[in-house]
Amino acid sequence: MSFAIIETGGKQYKVSASKILEIEKLNAKVGETIKFDNVLLLNDDKSTEVGSPKVEGATVEAKLLDNVKDRTVLVFHKRRRKHSRKKNGHRQRHSKIQITKILAKGGKVISEAKIVEKKRSVKEEKKVVKKIAKK
Repeated sequence: MSFAIIETGGKQYKVSASKILEIEKLNAKVGETIKFDNVLLLNDDKSTEVGSPKVEGATVEAKLLDNVKDRTVLVFHKRRRKHSRKKNGHRQRHSKIQITKILAKGGKVISEAKIVEKKRSVKEEKKVVKKIAKK
């Protein structure tokens, strides 16, 4: 099984093709392709390549699925005997991505996600047939 270790947002992630993960928020639009150049390790079925500090020429491509918020963390401050309290909530923002390709030096594809098309329901099929019939 092929995988890579990338660094983004000050954290390291072990990724493989078609894996979905949440990382620190990225400034990109939903559906865009994102390239991670900071690849620390590459592993295919035959060999392992460790970077020092990163593997030159290696990239990982991912598709941005959604920008989401984490659960609420309550921040409560109280000063004793002063009748002073403060309560805040914080929701960290994350980006949900799906890894599409892992590329080695020279653009050689190590691993690629299989694209699965969503099957249409019977109602959707009927709508498509009606549209075609009208033309």
